[in-house]
Amino acid sequence: MQSRAVVMEEGKEAIAVRATQSNSRVFPLRVLQFFVLFLFVGLGFFVVSLYAVKYFNVQGRILVAPVAESNIRPCFEESSRLWSWIRPPSNLLHTMNDSELFWRASFMPRIKTYPFKRKPKIAFMFLTKGPLPLAPLWERFFKGNEDKYSIYVHSLPSYHADFPPTSVFYQRQIPSQVAEWGMMSMCDAEKRLLANALLDISNEWFVLLSESCIPLQNFSIIYLYLLRSRYSFVGSFDEPGPYGRGRYNENMAPEVNLTQWRKGAQWFEVNRKLALDIVVDTKYYPKFKDFCRPACYVDEHYFPTMLAIQSAHLLANRSLTWVDWSRGGAHPATFGKADITEEFFKKKINERGTCFYNNQPSSLCFLFARKFAPSALEPLLDLASKVFGF
Repeated sequence: MQSRAVVMEEGKEAIAVRATQSNSRVFPLRVLQFFVLFLFVGLGFFVVSLYAVKYFNVQGRILVAPVAESNIRPCFEESSRLWSWIRPPSNLLHTMNDSELFWRASFMPRIKTYPFKRKPKIAFMFLTKGPLPLAPLWERFFKGNEDKYSIYVHSLPSYHADFPPTSVFYQRQIPSQVAEWGMMSMCDAEKRLLANALLDISNEWFVLLSESCIPLQNFSIIYLYLLRSRYSFVGSFDEPGPYGRGRYNENMAPEVNLTQWRKGAQWFEVNRKLALDIVVDTKYYPKFKDFCRPACYVDEHYFPTMLAIQSAHLLANRSLTWVDWSRGGAHPATFGKADITEEFFKKKINERGTCFYNNQPSSLCFLFARKFAPSALEPLLDLASKVFGF
């Protein structure tokens, strides 16, 4: 009996072992089947999702109803709006280098009529070393004509202006570099001024001035003088002596021949077309940079020669800025406090004969004058209303 019981117990254990082994084989098989099923379901769902996204995306573009335009406007319109292309830069201190600036300034519409109301402006470009000591006189000159002018100041990079927010010169400095007298860097500074001014499509006339310049007429007279003129005011003379043709270098040929060599004053007024021609020039620039160095003063020859070759018919061949060279030397005379009298302006400037304006004789030949020292400011302000009309 005991042996039979033992046999039965051993039989039960064997059956239990076989059952456990069988269950262990069935369990992984079920897991594998579930995993394969899950994989197929997931793959199917992924394919269906891709199709649905593609289908409904296309349908959405076709069937979505247009949304009513909001009455709320952002501070700045989208770039597709015309105003975003024609409004002047809000900040003159951009980060463009000269190559980028000149390229950007070279954009020009080829259709002459404007699809918007454009009031042409005068760009007053001040090429200075630092401060503008005669700024109060210019402030009075500009007053009341805010929609007819724009101002640009090129000073030494180390100089930081401190004009108050109420000043017309506030934040009107452009990114600048050192400009050396008689060197190409001086012309680079002038091109930099022109290029920045060209970014404002309303600027039509471009006047180069220094910190020692003053206006000789009120704003209205100057504005109408430029508006009605058929010419730009750039001096361009064929001077045969040592200070003219004597500065010519034969290496400038064939771009510039001796018979094309010209000389003129640094201080000019040009229209928008000629300003653009100066900024985009790459033909004459290398020649003047390499072969017009002291005692050839490039600021007296580069623009007068280039413009005479390209657009002589557009030049009045004279400057609008009066200077006094009667004392001799490399620089014109400078006038201080003791020189400023009503008689000074009447005899020394206003009674200097006639000139040609639109091919007709005129007694109004100069709109600006230089050089005036900081000490001249007080008497100039005292005489401004009587002598200059502002």
